[in-house]
Order: sequence, then C-alpha cells, then structure tokens
Amino acid sequence: MFIDFARIKVESGKGGNGCVSFRREKYVAKGGPDGGDGGKGGDVIAIGDENINTLVAFRYNKLFKAQRGEHGKGSNQTGADGENKIIKLPLGTVIYDITDGKHQKLGEITDHEQKFFLAEGGNGGRGNTRFKSSTNRAPRQAKPGGESIIRELELELRLMADVGLVGFPNAGKSTLLSRVSAAHPKIADYEFTTLEPSLGVVDVSDFESFVMADIPGIIAGAHEGKGLGDQFLRHIERTAVLLFLIDVNSISPAQDYNILKKELHMYDPYLDKKLHLIALSKVDTIPNKDKEEMLKMIKTEFKQNSHENFLAISSISGENITKLKQNLWKIIKQTK
Repeated sequence: MFIDFARIKVESGKGGNGCVSFRREKYVAKGGPDGGDGGKGGDVIAIGDENINTLVAFRYNKLFKAQRGEHGKGSNQTGADGENKIIKLPLGTVIYDITDGKHQKLGEITDHEQKFFLAEGGNGGRGNTRFKSSTNRAPRQAKPGGESIIRELELELRLMADVGLVGFPNAGKSTLLSRVSAAHPKIADYEFTTLEPSLGVVDVSDFESFVMADIPGIIAGAHEGKGLGDQFLRHIERTAVLLFLIDVNSISPAQDYNILKKELHMYDPYLDKKLHLIALSKVDTIPNKDKEEMLKMIKTEFKQNSHENFLAISSISGENITKLKQNLWKIIKQTK
C-alpha cells in the first residue's frame, strides 16, 4: 500500500539523575563523595532507507520513544546511556514540526543512510562528586537529568524520480510506464485508473537507465483540490524532467498542454519551468491515411499556441518508444 503522508509523535529519553553517595568502607571513617553521573537519554533519529518507498509503517504506529538514561550510582559509577530510537524513512521524505500548531520544516531525507536528529535526549545529571571543593568536602547535592523532548511531526513523501509523467486522466501514462519498464500499474479505459504514484526503471542501454514516475491524472483546477486534488502534485517537484503526455484524440492537444502547464504553475511557479518533453500518445488509433495530415495540423497548433514541438508515440504499437527513451535520457544528462 502506498502512503505518502503521516503524523507521528517522537519523544527522546530523559537523562538519568546524578547520585548523592559517600564512600562507606571498613577503616575509612569519613569517606568522601562518590556519587556518579546519570546517563544521557536516547535520541530519536531518522535514517534514510532506499529500500522503503512508502510511509505505510506509520499508519498505525504513531509514537516513537527513546530510552531514558540510567541514574548514577555510588562508587562513581556513571549510569548507562539510554538506547536511541531509530526511525527508517523512504528517500524523499520531508519532515515538519507541527508541535503546538506550528508548521515548521525541519529538513528532508534524500540520501541512503542519511541521519537526521528528530529529538535529542536529555543530558545526564551530575553526581555529588562533581560538587566537591576545598570548602565543601561533603556535598549533598546532585543534578537531575535533562528533560526529554516531545515533538509532533508531519511526514510528507515526495517521490524521487528522473522523469515525471504529467497528463490528464486516461492519457495513457500507465500504459506507457508498463511498456518502457517492468512496472505493472493498473490500466483501464476510464478516468482516474491510477490512484497512487507508480515507479518504473527504464533501460536505455545495458549500462544506462532512469526512473520514471506515473502520477495520477491532473485536471483543470487540480491545484485547488479538484479531481484527485493537489495531493499528488508534490511528487512532481523532485523529478528532474517532465514528460507531458497528451492524447492525440483530444479536441485540442495544444490547449490540453497549456492547461497542464498552468496547473503546475499555479501549484508551484517553478514547476512549469522544468526541462520537459511533449509526447502525443495513442497515435495507433488514427487511421494511417489520416495520420500525416492530422499530426501536421496539431503541430501547427502547437507552434502557434506554445512554440513547442512534440513526439508522436504509441505504447501499443511501439512507435517512437525507443526514440522517446533516448530523448528523455539526453535531457536527464543535461540536468546532471
């Protein structure tokens, strides 16, 4: 199950208290202070894991608590440090602090085994040995351990892919992904077949490949929450290149493209400025005798409306699929 949003609570460990103790040994009438320090409380640490691609683990498990530090003991024994609590997060996770109603970005996990401290454990308190001085040879004071830190966090997963597929519902995005990769997204002849993002690895050659993400279909007004809303638009933010997929059977493919670009711009002014490629899908549905003339008309419309060109493809017949992969790879290398 793909889950890209979660709210959790983390609590670091409290520091152990310092100890008040004095030496009590045979033949030592007045032993000095020997109270040890308390141990440090455990930290709550997030670690990036490239083998995880969903936040489903946080659907029911909402509290993550580190161990408290042990109290100090006599004979100058320091208490053991509390055990850290490790939380594994998928790459692309953005972490927000929402404690007390705020919404502050703390950071994001982008690399495998990247560590991010979510809540630091309290320091161990000092034992009475620490307070011994020339004027106070028998101190009876010690410091308590530092308090734990409690935070409420919001986790938001944004897929990390080289290419993000952008298009209206039923434009053929899932069919294309299944054609160029080993991914098996749900495919059907109706709108909103894709209800969650899918990833696929696209092989360009024996040693070259890239990751493509199929994003659920966008409609006019998506940035305002229409259709499936803007819940999936954030997944496009991390993609290096955008592939706009337009159905050749649309009344106006050029207008469809402009609507998609507008929705991206309204969600994030930088999204529609990403490097991109336009592909006209389902050209196998056009009779061969009409194909050349129809594509010529659409090409003229694109030139007039957006000053851009497109590549006509078919995921069913395989027309221009190899060329599409090669062109995308060239653009990806530009971004790197």
